[in-house]
Amino acid sequence: MDMHEATGLQAQASGDTATELFGSFHLGDDEFALPASCIREVVNYPAKVTALPLSPAYLEGMFTLRGSVIPVVNLGRLFRTDAPRAVATDKIAILDFQQVLIGIVFQDTGEILRVPASARSALQYAAGDSHAVIAGTILLEGGARLLQVLDPHALLRIENVPHVLALQATGAKLSTARYHAQSERRQCVSFHAAGATFAFEMLAIQEIIRVPELHSSLLNSELCLGRMHFRGSQVAVVDFGALLQAPASGTAATGDQRIIVVRLEDTTVGFLVDSVDSIVHFFGDEVLPIPLLSKARAAMFAGCITKEGLGDIIFLDHKGILSQAEIVEMRDGHARLYPADAEANTAATRKAQRRVYITFTVETRFAVEIGQVREIIDFSGAITTPPGMPACMRGLLNLRQQMISIIDLRQLYAMPPLADANTGKILIVERGAERYGFLVDHVDNIMTISDSQRFAAPQIIRTGEHEDLRSEMDEMIDIGTDAQRQTLSVFQCDHLLEKLGAALPQAA
Repeated sequence: MDMHEATGLQAQASGDTATELFGSFHLGDDEFALPASCIREVVNYPAKVTALPLSPAYLEGMFTLRGSVIPVVNLGRLFRTDAPRAVATDKIAILDFQQVLIGIVFQDTGEILRVPASARSALQYAAGDSHAVIAGTILLEGGARLLQVLDPHALLRIENVPHVLALQATGAKLSTARYHAQSERRQCVSFHAAGATFAFEMLAIQEIIRVPELHSSLLNSELCLGRMHFRGSQVAVVDFGALLQAPASGTAATGDQRIIVVRLEDTTVGFLVDSVDSIVHFFGDEVLPIPLLSKARAAMFAGCITKEGLGDIIFLDHKGILSQAEIVEMRDGHARLYPADAEANTAATRKAQRRVYITFTVETRFAVEIGQVREIIDFSGAITTPPGMPACMRGLLNLRQQMISIIDLRQLYAMPPLADANTGKILIVERGAERYGFLVDHVDNIMTISDSQRFAAPQIIRTGEHEDLRSEMDEMIDIGTDAQRQTLSVFQCDHLLEKLGAALPQAA
């Protein structure tokens, strides 16, 4: 890039004789320099950079570095939108300027230079020129070597690249252990959409369901796929990928797709996502600030949660996901066009207490109250099996420095093993200071179910000839419609752990 082609630029020579330290970097055929005082460090391009939806072409994504989320700017794409994307062999210079962190992509590092003022010149630009991040030039080796000096102040003010404050080690904040002891542990549900991982806080979710039949609506658009019948009301279904302006993946539904039913103020909206992954526990201080992705829908992004084995999860603020006008249109429009069948909701149904359940499969389907489950993780090959363990024990898993006893429910009840154990899920439960994991075939859904649908299990199931997992459960749930009715046994974690008793080793 020839810097002298920039619109309205003027070179200004400086007569100051002071020297200044710069670090140099290479990008293509160009050589750049940054004041050494603002270079925190240079790192290899991370193995995992989380792409950010609604972000400009020059924002490659973000990654976490020692407790801070770093936005990654591709300088080449800032100047030219068709420039190549970053590759694994690139380097990232971490700028720390005015307590703000940002990563700049380069192909290679150069050297530390002590530059006299006589070798430097300043540049001026017309307002809005993307080249304004170039503050000036350095001429070395008798004018044979030209370096373009980046302005850290301008880099931090590129549109859509926000101020991510560096974490300062001060004694004012409680230690992590004390903070967690004094704060409330929260839950969120992670899901995939538009090639990234997101999460809604559990409190916002009414239910997670398989994709039902969607009915056309006069309010259909690229965003609103249609409407569905949900508990006597017409609920708008929003394509979460379209919300993030992701390329259309086709209209054919997959078996992993789910609709997350979320309460937005006094409106219920369903969000179609590619898959629902896990329940994640976190504390408030674990939500890290993230780059402002775009002026569009910026309020929906609350931060980033990073968990070992799960990677970076973009944490959403459900209150800011849709504009007030969109909420009103979906609520009033569908209510006006397709009135709810209010008579169908009896007073008893309205007053009945509702609980949230996780449904899962171990040969047959079960439901467990969500409060009994601490988290859900994928089956891990890192499980070790010490000698002398009971047959029902798959082994021990070190999960974030705590040993978890993994109970194989199929082995416990003499069921044939899963064809592929790697497809299984582990439900982590707590019992006092100890944690246990129940290995299940797969997790199906999260749903809200009325207590009126819960009833005592038939005596023949509890004490009869059924020598299987259902015989341990004394309650059942009736779900579905008359056309597609299902009955699930209510899984009681404590009940099963008490039965196993001394057979289980104490988790260290």
